[in-house]
Amino acid sequence: MKNLAVFVSGGGTNLQAIIDAVQDGRLTGVQIVAVISSSRKAYALERAANAGIPSFCFVPKEYDGAEAYTDDLLGKLAELKVDLIALAGWLVVLDPRIVQAYQCRIVNVHPSLIPSFCGKGNYGIHIHENALSRGVKITGATTHLIDDGTDTGPIVIQKAIPVEDDDTPETLQKRVMEECEHVILPETLQLMADDRLIVEGHRVRIREK
Repeated sequence: MKNLAVFVSGGGTNLQAIIDAVQDGRLTGVQIVAVISSSRKAYALERAANAGIPSFCFVPKEYDGAEAYTDDLLGKLAELKVDLIALAGWLVVLDPRIVQAYQCRIVNVHPSLIPSFCGKGNYGIHIHENALSRGVKITGATTHLIDDGTDTGPIVIQKAIPVEDDDTPETLQKRVMEECEHVILPETLQLMADDRLIVEGHRVRIREK
């Protein structure tokens, strides 16, 4: 059984997708031991409470600096004996020390088909505004492992959907979330829990069962 910590900053819809996947048996061999939030106002904290999952807030502005923040966060992860980390709408750049400590064990879900519409400034609704502005015909979501860059880690799963003529940033965001993000994040966590990911540089192969 792998201990999973889910990092959140906002509404927590991807957290809920993970919770639901565990509860209905689609995600096995994983127990969510903590929800870590960068905001005390995140609705994701209510989702955690409703599911009986302990939650902890690590708010950057409450610390004197990044070093103290990272020290406390690493301490909590060690205390909880965390094996895997899922970034589910986490808006804080992880310190390299955390990335190194959990190398190839941190997964992020990003609402675009990386390398399109990723990196600095591409977050939240802005991603979908940019996709529509560019006139792309397909979009989707990507799960990738975390490295020292922004949205640059090895890609695990991508799922695409067509962009409709009448899509708005809001409708596109909702469809990408429900049809792509909520599907591939639990799927990726299952692969990680089963130790099926083989990382070779920037490429990820999936080991047969």
